[in-house]
Amino acid sequence: MNMKLSVIIVNYNVTKLLRSCLLSIRKYTDEERCEVIVIDNASTDSSWKDLIAEFPEIRFIASKTNDGFAKANNKAIKTASGEYLLILNPDTELESFCLGELLEFAGSQPDFGGLGVRMHDAKGVFLPESKRSVPDMFNSFEKLFTNFKKNNSKSYYRNDIDEYAVAEVEVVTGAFLLVKKEVYEKIGGLDEAYFMYGEDIDLCYTLLKNGYRNYYYGKVSILHHKGESTVKDEVYLERFYGAMQIFIDKYYKSLKPLQYSFLKAGLKLRHKIEKIKLK
Repeated sequence: MNMKLSVIIVNYNVTKLLRSCLLSIRKYTDEERCEVIVIDNASTDSSWKDLIAEFPEIRFIASKTNDGFAKANNKAIKTASGEYLLILNPDTELESFCLGELLEFAGSQPDFGGLGVRMHDAKGVFLPESKRSVPDMFNSFEKLFTNFKKNNSKSYYRNDIDEYAVAEVEVVTGAFLLVKKEVYEKIGGLDEAYFMYGEDIDLCYTLLKNGYRNYYYGKVSILHHKGESTVKDEVYLERFYGAMQIFIDKYYKSLKPLQYSFLKAGLKLRHKIEKIKLK
């Protein structure tokens, strides 16, 4: 029987969350059609190794250095044998036998690119980054500087699409991103210029630019312990805003110089504001 799906999880110092994630996968997947690969990104907490004996069905890879989220995923994916890949955060949990339904949907769509699902936090609150637009001058201003949520197809969080709907979108999150392995490899995988953050937006945009279509599948929900695996400090801010800078340098600097100037100034200002808030 051919392996249908490879689940790829990058771990860094979140053993407790990773264990909950793996338990949910064990509960809601068919081991014969699905393999799970966990790559540890040189965690300073070695307790993740205790999971190796508890989850013998899972392949664990230990990276000697922490080279970032994109590079770790690409490294693990080279060992994957599934027709499809599911890039999954360790701070997520499956809540149903959803993977078969998602794979069936993906297989029925012409030019299928990437797919994301409805995510909610531990309090049950819907996470709007489940469905997004590619950043541009207008929706970036909305996101960075206002609380006004435009209800149209160009809004950053696609507020025109119901959270339980199934719809074509531009961007889904790397916390849960389903893609065909052949397509992933064809477009070059995650861009390793990103250390953390932004690589999912870049991947989705690259899929679109290569003629593929991305989908939000709101009929399936997962739990995402948003923020619990990330310390919001100056290192986080540097990486987050640095990732956004990489994105606009790559896609706007030469092709859309006016938007580039606006976005660069906006990112710089917002970064300063966030740094002041930390003090």
